[in-house]
Amino acid sequence: MTVTRDAIVDAALARAEQTSWEAVRLHDIAAALGTTLNGVRAHFREKEEIVDAWFDRADSAMLVHAARPDEAARSTRERLEGAMLAWLDALFAHRHVTRQMILGKLEPGHVHYQVKGVMRVSRTVQWMREAAGRDAVLPWRAIEETVLTGIYVMTFFHWMYDDSPGSVRTREFLRRRLDRAGRLARAMPGAPV
Repeated sequence: MTVTRDAIVDAALARAEQTSWEAVRLHDIAAALGTTLNGVRAHFREKEEIVDAWFDRADSAMLVHAARPDEAARSTRERLEGAMLAWLDALFAHRHVTRQMILGKLEPGHVHYQVKGVMRVSRTVQWMREAAGRDAVLPWRAIEETVLTGIYVMTFFHWMYDDSPGSVRTREFLRRRLDRAGRLARAMPGAPV
């Protein structure tokens, strides 16, 4: 039986919700989908690629959010906030599994996953900048990317442990960080705001 990439991701997430991300095995996913390991391997060379596919969904949700007609009229700061929240909201249904995925990548023996994780963060931040319509050039682009990466990573880790209704504490955390970054940018001569 031929299965889709999305079906594999969904089956892996469902299995992880029942057990844990660490306990997910590709042979179990193949069996649950009525396919073979080769059917899974046709889409994913290893389990960690399923994590990337999960975060790709969040990137896509963020870009769909950014394409809404009302977004164009919002300020850059509001667009950044909206993009980041859309990204997090896309992961919300499996937040605890997402946390397990990230913690698995941070294990000391997984340096190769950590390097890929840094690249993943960079890619997502680039899409966030695009979603917000940012067009700064060097050296401001590098500064902006560094600050936005810090805000994104801090907010993501805050969100992973936020059990408040609607992640309201994370939303406020993000708002404060973006406001602080905006004040700092306005205070720097020549910085694009």
